[in-house]
Amino acid sequence: MGKSNLAAEILLFTDGACSGNPGPGGWAAILRHVESDKEKKISGSEARTTNNRMELMAAIEGLRAINADRRHRVCLISDSQYVIFGLTQWIKGWIANDWRRGKKSNAPPVLNVDLWKTLYELSQQHDMTYEHVRGHSGHLENEECDRMAVAAIKDLKRGND
Repeated sequence: MGKSNLAAEILLFTDGACSGNPGPGGWAAILRHVESDKEKKISGSEARTTNNRMELMAAIEGLRAINADRRHRVCLISDSQYVIFGLTQWIKGWIANDWRRGKKSNAPPVLNVDLWKTLYELSQQHDMTYEHVRGHSGHLENEECDRMAVAAIKDLKRGND
């Protein structure tokens, strides 16, 4: 793990998946309390969605699963540049531009603005750091989140048969 994890008390690993884009999608998160090494695994699915929405849902639901009784030091670890860059580079500009992708009033709105607003609000409740990992590169927790997200899609499809 990178140095950014050393100060974290909770590691939040996330991934999203989609079967078709759009299509049925799944998301997954693993929360690990660093000191105790206790883990919580969560996942879910949506019938018609996109990969980016599932990446966002994984982060949202992971943050929702953290006890909100106080601020925590959380390191969000994702293979989604969309999520990581969105939270670290793009979001301040989006907010300044009233959730638009440019300064002009006719600039297009940010895609998935509903989820971005929720994710931003949740991220403000904690002291956040972020780490991007390459997907499908053997990162243990990222691979597990991928398996869980794909399994959530399969469970959804089985339920619709």
